[in-house]
Order: sequence, then structure tokens, then C-alpha cells
Amino acid sequence: MKKIYFFALLFLSTCFVNAQRNVKIGYIDTEYILENLPEYNQVSERLEEKAAGWKNEIEDRSRKIQQKKDALNSERILLTNEMIDEIEEEISLDEEELSEYQQKRFGPRGDLIIQKQQLIQPIQDQIFNAIKELAKSRNYDFIFDKSADIVMLYSDRRFDVSDQILRTISRANNRRKIDSRKDKREIEKESLIDESDLITETEKIERNNDRDEKNDEPKKKLSVKELLEQRKQKNSNKRKVKD
Repeated sequence: MKKIYFFALLFLSTCFVNAQRNVKIGYIDTEYILENLPEYNQVSERLEEKAAGWKNEIEDRSRKIQQKKDALNSERILLTNEMIDEIEEEISLDEEELSEYQQKRFGPRGDLIIQKQQLIQPIQDQIFNAIKELAKSRNYDFIFDKSADIVMLYSDRRFDVSDQILRTISRANNRRKIDSRKDKREIEKESLIDESDLITETEKIERNNDRDEKNDEPKKKLSVKELLEQRKQKNSNKRKVKD
């Protein structure tokens, strides 16, 4: 009933404003936009994988609790009252822990809700920024959300700007991808420049080493006579040392 009053008030105010000047109104369908955004589908898949893992863990723990109950019922005749009480207390504790775990994962303030909000918030910000950009560029006075709590009693398809919002978001994402590619190419160029500098330095070092080796080589070869004289000198030096 409050929604009807709201739209009635909106209609009257719009008519009043429209009497003064032309009013431009549009609406979007957020569910339609999200379903057609690849980023949202990726987020949904990630959340579904996590939820499936948590559900499997809950089912496994629940199965173990049931096994304990079945074992207790089959062995109850053989157990003392104290042993039965102890096992029942253990089962009750397991059930409480499982219930707490379920609330932690799937409760109103559980991990699934929190992570969904964290992952979807950037996408919602994209939609909101695209709406602002479209409203300013096309001079819209009002843009409503068809899939929100406020129910639209009637909507003409020609006022639906959902596809325009999608195009705005796609252009923004493409610009970001192009910028990231440019950054990547710049990094690759810098790395190539560094490698070329390194190669140049290495070549310089090798050339210097070659020069040193050449300098260490004898300038001229000794004759046979000179070699014999050197050998005689060495032998005489050895004899002196022995004496």
C-alpha cells in the first residue's frame, strides 16, 4: 500500500514539474544488467564453488553425527547409564557445533553473505557510476530501478536504459584493459632495454679480457739457442741449491 502511495505522489509531483518544463525519466533493470556482465557471472561461480564446499562439509559432519547415534542405539543394551550419558552429551555437543558452523557460513551475517557483498560491491559501484554518467550526458531527471523493492506499476520499454548502462560499463572495462595492456607493454620494453644494457656491459668486459690476454702473450718467440741458454741457467741454479 505504501508503494502505491509513493507512486501516486511521484506521479502528481512529476505532473506538476512537467507543467513547468519537460521531465526526462528512465529506468533500469539491475537483474538484467548483472546477468549480462561477465564479471558478475565470474563472482557468482566463485561463490557457488565456496558454498558447495561448505555444504559438503556440513553434510559430512551431519553424517558422522548420525553414525554415532546409530551406533549408540545398537549398543545401548551393552552400555552402562554413565557411558550412554557421556555419548549422548558428545553427540549433543557435535550438533551444537554443527549448527554454529551452519550459521557462520550461511546465516544472515554469515561468510556467504559477507563475501557476496564484498565481491559484488565493485560491480554495483560500476552500475551506479554508469547511471550518473548517462543521466548527466542525456539530461535525465529520474532513473528508477525496476528490480528494486519499489514496484513499478507500469513501464514503457522505450524508457528502459539498461542496455545503455551495459554499454557504458563495457566501454569503461575495455578502457581499463587497454590501459593495463599498455602498462604491460611498457614494462616489457623496459625489461628489454635493461637486457640490452646488460649484454653491452658483458661484451665490454669480454673485450677487455681479450685485450688483457693478448697483452699477456710474449711479444716475440725465443730462438733455440736462447732456450738452451735458459735451460743451462736453470740446471746450474739447481746444482747451487743442492750444494
